[in-house]
Amino acid sequence: MAAVRPGLGRIIPGSSILFLCDMQEKFRHVSFFPQIVSVAARMLKVAQLLDVPVVLTEQYPQGLGPTVPELGAEGLQPWSKTCFSMVPAVQQVLDARPQLRSVLLCGLETQACILHTALDLLDRGLQVHVVVDACTSRSQVDRLVALSRMRQSGAFLSTSEGLILQLVGDATHPRFKEIQKIIKEPAPDSGLLGLFHGQNPLFR
Repeated sequence: MAAVRPGLGRIIPGSSILFLCDMQEKFRHVSFFPQIVSVAARMLKVAQLLDVPVVLTEQYPQGLGPTVPELGAEGLQPWSKTCFSMVPAVQQVLDARPQLRSVLLCGLETQACILHTALDLLDRGLQVHVVVDACTSRSQVDRLVALSRMRQSGAFLSTSEGLILQLVGDATHPRFKEIQKIIKEPAPDSGLLGLFHGQNPLFR
């Protein structure tokens, strides 16, 4: 089988990992928080079905609270951090997976922890797939510019359903019927249509 060209951004379960960043109680006021948590929960369910490892972080949980229960991450042990990037806190997880090629990234805030994490992962030579309908910010301007900044740096911007279908790869996959039920309803609107309206020049 020919080697996968890294610039294409293809993902397969055996060399991928899902990062869930700081979806905590004190962030409930952030714009589109319920929607991005709902989408991240779909990503988590699919990752578990496909045996894709998952990493969950919490930013200063003593002050910002625990991960919200609706994410469905009760079985995961969160990694506590104060650094904006997830990478220093989960360094040992990355080091233990030499086969790792792709990181799927969800959470908040886009201009802070998501951006810093993406840059650190790219610096390690990993492909970063930002799940755009599972990332948000208090300011939608910050969200928009951070997405553009990550794209400029080499990250791939994808929707949750696009990434899920890449992970499955084939309608004959033994878990496809279960995954089809998860994505049967479209992901909730998290304001992206407004950001992309009129072919925003930041994404040209």
